[in-house]
Amino acid sequence: MDFYPAIDLRNGKCVRLYQGDYGQETVYGDDPVAQARAFESAGAPWIHVVDLDAARTGEPVNRAVIADIAAGVAVPVQTGGGIRSMAAAEALFEAGVARVVVGTAALEDPAFVRELAAIHPVTVGLDARGRDVAVRGWLEGSGADLLDLAKAFEDAGVAALVVTEISRDGTLEGPDLIGLSQVLAATSIPVIASGGVGTLSHLTALSQLQSAGRALSGAIVGRALYEGQFTAEDAVAACEGLLAESDAAPAATAAVTESAAASSTTSEGDPC
Repeated sequence: MDFYPAIDLRNGKCVRLYQGDYGQETVYGDDPVAQARAFESAGAPWIHVVDLDAARTGEPVNRAVIADIAAGVAVPVQTGGGIRSMAAAEALFEAGVARVVVGTAALEDPAFVRELAAIHPVTVGLDARGRDVAVRGWLEGSGADLLDLAKAFEDAGVAALVVTEISRDGTLEGPDLIGLSQVLAATSIPVIASGGVGTLSHLTALSQLQSAGRALSGAIVGRALYEGQFTAEDAVAACEGLLAESDAAPAATAAVTESAAASSTTSEGDPC
């Protein structure tokens, strides 16, 4: 199982939201490129980047920052947020990303996903509260069923599904193992888990999860890294099944930049 450290961008800064709420934002740093390099140095095989501004409005506010991240690391960058047209996707590939994550557009225009997947690596983002998949930066429910959508993209040629349980995102309370098991059983597409990881034991549980003879292909981790629950190095080991249970204690993270740790603040209130 691959480890995907997350860099969520808002106004060019590294942030995290609590349960997808733009009014509950924590700023962790103002140098996303340095953060990406730190994760790469820790052994991360991918960097997962989300443009929260674009996810909410469709405007590519952080595209230049994403290009800088892609140019600043040797490992592949997967990015999502507001990719609702071929032009938006092409601009990101031209900026150097290896794979894009399509969410809202995947629900509203499945033909777009198929067209894009025929020429570029594409991941479909399925962000759900229970089994109700949300759209537009998690701000709206779609009424679409998570498992039905997972099955619907079976023959679309997509590289993976990123499955996020919104109610667990940013909580550190553990991933939704039951929901992920159901998705694994519903489709043959590789599944990347997102939301809720707070300990190395959570990552170990994800790496050991089996359903219908299938295992997860990856796990995305954000807040736990920035708040020092464990190191990125240990996260890599846990995802690869190489970490002993005795090593699964919280530790200060070496892969979070000093500026990120120093500038941590929490915003309560309406987003701009």
